[in-house]
Amino acid sequence: MRVSTRGDYACRALLSLALHQNEAGPTSVRDIAERTALPQPYLEQILLALKGAGLVKSKRGVGGGYVLAKSPEDIRLSEIISAVDGPITLGDFGQPHQDGACDHDGQCVLLAIWDLAGRHMREHLGAYTLAAITDIARGQAKWPTYDHDHTH
Repeated sequence: MRVSTRGDYACRALLSLALHQNEAGPTSVRDIAERTALPQPYLEQILLALKGAGLVKSKRGVGGGYVLAKSPEDIRLSEIISAVDGPITLGDFGQPHQDGACDHDGQCVLLAIWDLAGRHMREHLGAYTLAAITDIARGQAKWPTYDHDHTH
């Protein structure tokens, strides 16, 4: 599973909007591009996809731009990535046989592992809200680290 460039850029764009949320009015695509150092034409496409998914709203005309459509507490990383990349899975390998019986040399155990890994990924990315990431980015919360004792 790779988070695509689109997924990464979408998260950066929304993080930028969240960090500047207290400023009056919408943020122009040009401002978002400058703050994130992302290419503006590509950013425009991504913001349209995020708008289609109901994560941002746009305002046209003078002083136009984008605002978050929901509170940062209600936007999860998994949602942002799914909005531009489709569902978070490890790949399209099909489903393991439920009863453990397997037609081909034990491949079902692998399918079950891929399936579980995808689920872990969705849970992990779903655990981060935009609000939480904003706090971390501002230095107001603990940096994400890998915790060996972490159990689901």
